[in-house]
Amino acid sequence: MNPISTIDELEEALSLPSPAVLDTLRQIDGDVMVLGAGGKMGPTLARMIRRGFAETRHCHRRVIAVSRFSSAKAAESLRQHGVETISCDLLDREAVNALPDVSNVIFMAGHKFGTSDAPELTWAMNTVVPAIVAVRFAKSRIVVFSTGCVYPLMPVNGPGASEGDPLTPPGEYANSCVGRERVFEHFARQHGTRVLMFRLCYAIDLRYGVLMDVAQKVANGQPVDVSMGHVNVIWQGDASARAIQCLAHASSPPVALNVTGLERVSIRDLAHRFGDVLGRPAIITGAEASTAWIWDATRSYELFGPPTTSLDEMIKATAHWLKLGGTTIGKPTHFEVHDGQF
Repeated sequence: MNPISTIDELEEALSLPSPAVLDTLRQIDGDVMVLGAGGKMGPTLARMIRRGFAETRHCHRRVIAVSRFSSAKAAESLRQHGVETISCDLLDREAVNALPDVSNVIFMAGHKFGTSDAPELTWAMNTVVPAIVAVRFAKSRIVVFSTGCVYPLMPVNGPGASEGDPLTPPGEYANSCVGRERVFEHFARQHGTRVLMFRLCYAIDLRYGVLMDVAQKVANGQPVDVSMGHVNVIWQGDASARAIQCLAHASSPPVALNVTGLERVSIRDLAHRFGDVLGRPAIITGAEASTAWIWDATRSYELFGPPTTSLDEMIKATAHWLKLGGTTIGKPTHFEVHDGQF
C-alpha cells in the first residue's frame, strides 16, 4: 500500500477495482444498484463498480446509488464519478417500487447504533426494509450486507464462527440482523431469488474502524479495554471487492459467507503496537474474556484468495493518518461491547 495522506488518495485506493472484480463484472450481466449507498462503505463500493465498468469497456451499464442522501455533498461526489444517485426512503414501499429494474443489487441498508434507545427503528430498518426490497427485486441477484454479529460469541481458543453455526447472538441489534437474513431467505425461497448473505466484520477505513478506535485511545492516553480480547479485520477495499465478486455467487436457496481477515488480532498486542509507532505507552484495562466475536473466513479465502492489504499495512496506514491529523467520522465501532447493547 502506498502512503495515504489525503481523503482523495484514500477514496482512490478504496475504490480501485482488483483484477478479480474486473473478471466478475465481465461475467455478470446488467446494471448494478447499491441500496443504502450513503453509509460508510457505500460510496467507495459504488465507485469501484463504476471504475470496473469503465476498465472492462462496459461504460453503458448503470451504477445506481440509492440512499436518503442526507448529505447533498455525498450525492454530488458520486455523480461526479459517474454514479447515478436516487434519493429514496427505503421504508417507503411506493418509493422502492418506483426504483428502476436492475439485474444486480448490493443491499447495504441497516441500523445499528442507537438500538438501545430506539429498538423499534432498528427492527424496522433491519427487517421491514428487507421485506420491501426482497419483493421489489425478486428477479435480481442480491448480495445482502450482514454482520458477523449474527453468531454468538465464540471461544477464543477455537476456530471462530463458521457459516454453518447457529445464529443465536446476544442483544437486539444482532438479533435484528438475524431477522434481516431470515426475511431475505423467506422471500428468496418464495420467488427463487439468488441471494448471498455477506457476513462482514470488521472493515477498516482510515476514517473509522477497530484499528482507528484503538490507535486514538493510545494517542490520547486513554485506556484500551481488552475484555473483548480478539477481533478479525479486513481492509475496506478488499471487502468491497469481495462483495462485488459475490454477485457471481448468489444462489437460490441463499448462501452465507463470512468475510474478514483470517488473522486473529489481539487487542492488547494491537494497542502496544500502536504505542510503539506513536511513541505513547498503551494503557490497558480489563482482562481478556474467554469468548469473543471471532470468525472463520476460510470459505471466502477459498473462493477469492487472500486480501491484497495486510494487517501490517493497515496498522502503518492508520498510524500515519492519525499523525497527520486525518479526518475521522467520529463513529466508534464499540467492538469491546460484550452484551450486544449498542
